[in-house]
Amino acid sequence: MSDDATAFVPGHVTGFFSAHPADDPAVAGSRGAGLTLSHGVTVTVEPAPETTVSLDGEAVEMPPVADVLRALGVTAAVDAESDLPLGAGFGVSGAMALGTALAANALYSCGRSENELVTLAHVAEVRAGTGLGDVVAQARGGMPVRVEPGAPEYGRMDGIPARPEIEYVAFGGLSTADVLSGDTSALTAAGETALEELRAEPTLDRFIAESRRFARDAGLLTDRVETAIDDVRAAGGDGSMAMLGETVFAVGSGLSDAGYDPERCRVHPAGATLRSE
Repeated sequence: MSDDATAFVPGHVTGFFSAHPADDPAVAGSRGAGLTLSHGVTVTVEPAPETTVSLDGEAVEMPPVADVLRALGVTAAVDAESDLPLGAGFGVSGAMALGTALAANALYSCGRSENELVTLAHVAEVRAGTGLGDVVAQARGGMPVRVEPGAPEYGRMDGIPARPEIEYVAFGGLSTADVLSGDTSALTAAGETALEELRAEPTLDRFIAESRRFARDAGLLTDRVETAIDDVRAAGGDGSMAMLGETVFAVGSGLSDAGYDPERCRVHPAGATLRSE
C-alpha cells in the first residue's frame, strides 16, 4: 500500500436548480446547471487508525467525508487544501467527499468503479444535507447540466460546450441545509423553468441569464449580491449568484470592470481526477 493518495476535484458553482428529494439518497438530487472551476479542492488521504479531517490545516467536522470512509470500510487521515471558501456556494463539501472517495479507493485498493465512488460521495452529501447536485457535476467537469436527478445509476447529464474565464467575489455563506430543509416549492418551480429555457438554447449567455432570473424568482438574492450583479451589468458584463452562497460570479472580466477585486479562474475542462503516483 502507498503512503498516501491524492485527488483533485474542481469547485462547482450552481446557477440554478430544482430540488428532488427521495427516500433513497442515491435517487434524490437536483436538476439544474452550473460550471466547474479550475479552482478546487486537493484531497490527500493517508492511513490512520481513526478518521480525522482537516481543511487548510484546521480540523473540521465534515460528515460526508466520514460517511464515505465508513462506506468503504476504512479509516484515514484526510487533509484537504482549497482555493475556495467553505459554505459560499462552491461545492467544497462535495469536493471533499468525492476526493476522499477517489483517494481512499486508490490507497486501500477497494476496487470500486468511478460511478460507485461518485454514488458514495453523492449519497453522503444528500444524507448530510450539504448538497444535492455538486458531486455529480464535479465528477463530470465543464459546464454540466443535470437533466435528471440522482447518482450516476439514476441521473442524466448534459453540458454546455464552453470554457470561459470566470471571476468571483464571495461576500459570505448561506446554509445549504437550512434552504433545502425549508419550503423549496418556489425555488423548484423557478429551477424547472430555467432548465427548460436552457435546454432550448444551451449557451453560456442563456445560462447566465436564466441563473440571474432564478436567483430573483427563488427569493435568494441578498442586497450585496444584487448590487454586485447590477454593477457588473452596468459595466457591460454579465453575472449571477452562486447557489447556495452569498457569492457573485461573472464571465470574463465582468467583476474587475465593475470595480471589484475578484478571484480569477476558468471553467475546468474535466471532472475529478486521481493524481498520478
